[in-house]
Formats: sequence, structure tokens, C-alpha cells
Amino acid sequence: MKEFALSKVFQLLEPGPVLLVTTAAKDRPNIMTMTWQMPLEFEPPLLACVIGPWDHTFTALRSTKECVLAIPAFDLIEKAVDIGNCSGRDIDKFHKFRLTPLPAEKVSAPLIAQCLYNLECKLIDRVARYDINILEVVKAWTNPDRKQRRIFHANGDGTFAPQGKNRDLKDRMVKWQSIL
Repeated sequence: MKEFALSKVFQLLEPGPVLLVTTAAKDRPNIMTMTWQMPLEFEPPLLACVIGPWDHTFTALRSTKECVLAIPAFDLIEKAVDIGNCSGRDIDKFHKFRLTPLPAEKVSAPLIAQCLYNLECKLIDRVARYDINILEVVKAWTNPDRKQRRIFHANGDGTFAPQGKNRDLKDRMVKWQSIL
């Protein structure tokens, strides 16, 4: 064994997939890129994510208590990285990255038409000490017209991994048949 830097441990556990988070405070939609999230519950679907005061999205999420988590396919990888390298304080990211906002049904934040999935979410709790936000998914959408179906994950070091070939082991998941 060789010692591994504690400052890089997160790279081993980076959960992925890469998400695009939309908000709409003061009728101004914004998008940020996020990789730190974790499922918490199946029904209702709950997840935890890190969005802190260093993110422009933080203020909008805190004021509206809602957002959309959009899951881009692999063909949007460069846009997702570029979105994460600029601030919505300075630019209109929908315009700059030629993404199409669509109205959501249960939240004011827009869906992203080019994404494979869109999850409308409500902020239901927050662990301020760690900037962890607990979101409840209140509506989920899929885009069946998307030809590219692979999502991608951040490795935490500036590299990304596309989702590979799936292996179906549902028949072995005997303990979890009720949720599959």
C-alpha cells in the first residue's frame, strides 16, 4: 500500500452524475454545474447536495426554496464544464450556452430542454454547517427524443467518465425487488 493524500479522498468517492441546477430568483433563470449529491430516500425521492454561499445559485435557492436538477447526456459535457467555469452573476447562461429553458410544472425554475432528465425539486431542509441542502423531487421528466442516452460522472480531478455499458443483475437483487 502507498499513502494517499487526504485532500484527494473526495476523488475516490465522487458520486456523480454531473448535474445542471437551474434556479429562477427575481424572474432571472440561472444554471450551475454540480457534482456533489447523494440520494437519501426512495419515496418521496429525497437527495442531499452541496450548494454553498460561494455559488450564485445559493441565494436563489435560499430565497425561492426550489430548483431543477437537470441531467445532461454525454454530448453536453463541454457545456456542463463551461457552465461551471463562469458565474450567473455576470452572464445569462441559458443564452451564452444556447440552452432552452422550458416551464416546469411545480417550481418556478426552468427545465433544460436539451437534458436527458429534469427533476423539479423543493428545498425541505438544510444542514448549514456543511452547506448541505435536502431536496425533495416533486416532479420528474425524461426526454425520450434524445439520441444520446449516456450520462457522465466527474472524477473530481478535472476528468470525466461517461457511463459505460450496463450489466443487468436485477434478478440477483432479491432484497430490493420491491423498489426495482
